[in-house]
Amino acid sequence: MARAYDPLFITSDNSPIDVPSPSSSSSMTLTKDELKRIAAYKAVDFVKSNMVLGLGTGSTAKHAVDRIGELLRQGKLVNIVGIPTSKKTQEQALSLNIPLSDLDAHPVVDLSIDGADEVDPCLNLVKGRGGSLLREKMIEGASKKFVVIVDESKMVKHIGGSKMALPVEIVPFCWKFTAERLRRVMEGYGCEAKLRLGGEKGEAFVTDNGNYIVDMYLEKDMGDLRVVSDEILRLPGVVEHGMFLDMASTVIIAGELGVKIKNKHISCIFLFFFWWVLGEREDYYAL
Repeated sequence: MARAYDPLFITSDNSPIDVPSPSSSSSMTLTKDELKRIAAYKAVDFVKSNMVLGLGTGSTAKHAVDRIGELLRQGKLVNIVGIPTSKKTQEQALSLNIPLSDLDAHPVVDLSIDGADEVDPCLNLVKGRGGSLLREKMIEGASKKFVVIVDESKMVKHIGGSKMALPVEIVPFCWKFTAERLRRVMEGYGCEAKLRLGGEKGEAFVTDNGNYIVDMYLEKDMGDLRVVSDEILRLPGVVEHGMFLDMASTVIIAGELGVKIKNKHISCIFLFFFWWVLGEREDYYAL
């Protein structure tokens, strides 16, 4: 039998996360996967009948896709069209009898739900450690609303702050040349660039689009992310990078104390202006 989750575990960014009392039913320890499921179900609350939906990829987004399929089967949602962000999600959606289409037929997406690898204080994201960043960015960039589901370990002070990979999708042709150009562009941030490998034979990981991924490991804050984004995208051979800037409208965060909802704040529009004028980044995280 499925556990009935305590509503205390859902809070907004305008209030602190509730701490259940020892006598509360919610005091029992929830696993990270259970918290992800709660967050995913909360994200699906944004879904209404007759919507075109971007269906995300990854362990957290999988719960949301499962939930959408369940609500369709129960008749609580009708006339839903899904646009999957990967072949894996496409297979999952088809197994759940979710009707599918693409951006050619539906160039405007009502809502996308997906996970992320990093989220900064202004809800900028790193995505693509699962390898689906290009399709994700195309679909989620075409969305009126983009809801992101993460666990609290994905929250960082700045993009690259986890010291894990910032993925860049590149064409296979002369990939070493492109990887070296990327390293030079990013060397001021202590960058190490590595071709992503996959499979038992240690061959290059290949995306759904037939491309390679170079993972960039950064030691320093990049500062103005839009400037860095433009520098990366100007390199011949680069297809797309995993920084999703100013795209998320809502982030649902699963943590030990529950699930919190953060919405995009207009104050973040001025973040880099303050950074440029004051030069004291640590002050911004209190904004």
